[in-house]
Amino acid sequence: MEHRLREVLATTQLEVIDESAAHAGHVGANGTGFGTHFRVRISSPLFTDRSRVARHRLVYDALQEFIDQGAHAIAIEVL
Repeated sequence: MEHRLREVLATTQLEVIDESAAHAGHVGANGTGFGTHFRVRISSPLFTDRSRVARHRLVYDALQEFIDQGAHAIAIEVL
C-alpha cells in the first residue's frame, strides 16, 4: 500500500497503519488479524484545491487493487 500511494500520489507524508487486529470479529475481518482494516495518514500535492471527497477518491482509486483483494476498511486522514 505504501509503495502504491507514494508512486501514484507523490506523497509528501505517509503512514499506513494496519489496525486489523483491533477489528477481530467485526464485519470484513478475515480471522488472521492483519490485512483488512487500515488507517492511512497522507499528504500529497495532488490534494491541493480538491474537496475532501475528491482527496479520498484519489486514495481509494490508488488502492483499488488492495480493496479487490480484501482490504475491507480504509480510514483516511489527510494531513
